[in-house]
Amino acid sequence: MAGQLSRGVIKRIIRQVGLECAAQGQSLSETLVAFMVKAVVLDPRNDFNMDRILTENDMQDLIQLCVTRLLDTTNPSLSTIKMQVYFDMNYASRDELLSEQARVLEGKLAPIVRAITESAPRVQEETENVCQNIVTYVLVRSGLGSPTDIEAVREVTAALQSVFPQTEMITFISLSKKDKEQQLKDLAMLVTGIRLYNKQCQKGGSGIDDLPGILSEAIPSATRTLDERLNSCQLLAHRYTALLESMQEEPQRFSRLRLFKLKEALFNVRQYEAFLCILQSNAIGSAQEVESLDVQFEAAMMVLKNTVQDKTSIESREVFVSIMNGKPISSSVENIIKPLFMELSKLWTGFQDEMLLLNFLTNMADNLQQFLEIHSQLFPEEMLTSLLEGVTVKSDVERIKETMGTRVNVSDFRNQEWLFPETTDNFDQLLIQYHGFCAHSIGVKGITLPGML
Repeated sequence: MAGQLSRGVIKRIIRQVGLECAAQGQSLSETLVAFMVKAVVLDPRNDFNMDRILTENDMQDLIQLCVTRLLDTTNPSLSTIKMQVYFDMNYASRDELLSEQARVLEGKLAPIVRAITESAPRVQEETENVCQNIVTYVLVRSGLGSPTDIEAVREVTAALQSVFPQTEMITFISLSKKDKEQQLKDLAMLVTGIRLYNKQCQKGGSGIDDLPGILSEAIPSATRTLDERLNSCQLLAHRYTALLESMQEEPQRFSRLRLFKLKEALFNVRQYEAFLCILQSNAIGSAQEVESLDVQFEAAMMVLKNTVQDKTSIESREVFVSIMNGKPISSSVENIIKPLFMELSKLWTGFQDEMLLLNFLTNMADNLQQFLEIHSQLFPEEMLTSLLEGVTVKSDVERIKETMGTRVNVSDFRNQEWLFPETTDNFDQLLIQYHGFCAHSIGVKGITLPGML
């Protein structure tokens, strides 16, 4: 913030504004409060001269003005700002969300990994403790059951013994810390794959939810909800736009409507629409990913079943070192089976990722709803219905169709530069602002109308 306001003074003002809002029942983020303080200071209408040091009275006036604006429940612009701050602070891309999830998981696993990799068991009891820690590690990393779930612990222990008997502990201890950590990850994937296979064979699977089945129902449901909300907000935007156009043509008829407030409401609902479109796009991408995972998982399971053949449950080491169909298993067959189990685990992690993403998108969409509450307060349905009598409400699609092929007459607009694809170099590389809405209608009319690119 420019001028004579020091960092300490700014923090003091932000803190005081936040406290006064909280005292009146509004708990606001520091980011939102800071944004409002800056907006108020830089607004010349508020007459805060940044070329001089603000007095104590100036700062109190600034604080009260910010508090008043932040507590204004009839201001669509404030709801829009709150919505933008919320989305900016909480939304994360797919990669960001999964990266953060991985970071949190590694943090949970860190003490368990240290206990395993730094141990040097000499007696049987110490060896058993390390094995128990490995079982806990596998459960936490896989997310399939809790270390307090006795049946899940039993399943993991049995599967672990089939691929990592205690006799191999000596070799494990001799490895470097890095190699130990890698082997732990491999063991977790291998054991998880075995458990998933056994669940498919209807033997075992404690703590393992049917994620493919859950996602096959949850994603379409979430997508339908997003579609419904998107359609509702778009209809509201179309109605507001029709009213604003009619107000310019018949100002007397709509005298009880406040033009500026209606414009603010339109911008609010368009911002909400833009955020919903982002979430909808994410949901569609998630649906496509789940569809691909389903195909890959079923194929991997089929290959594994055909390889294992008549084995209905994988719980003992004989799968890898004993007999299958009456014949000794060669190391080459073992090398085929293990990667298949690990592939199952990898694909299942994909399902878990999509479940995480779906919950995130659903929560984001639900929390965005609060920023639309002001509309029913300012423009109740009865009022809108009455005002729209005799008014033609056009959708964005209808408006685009009406203007399809219509070209701007540059001579009609003074002091404006118009760029056309056929006469502008690298037109397709230009940064198009306003999410495709017509810049002229926003700047001149204050209305968000869909533009044609």
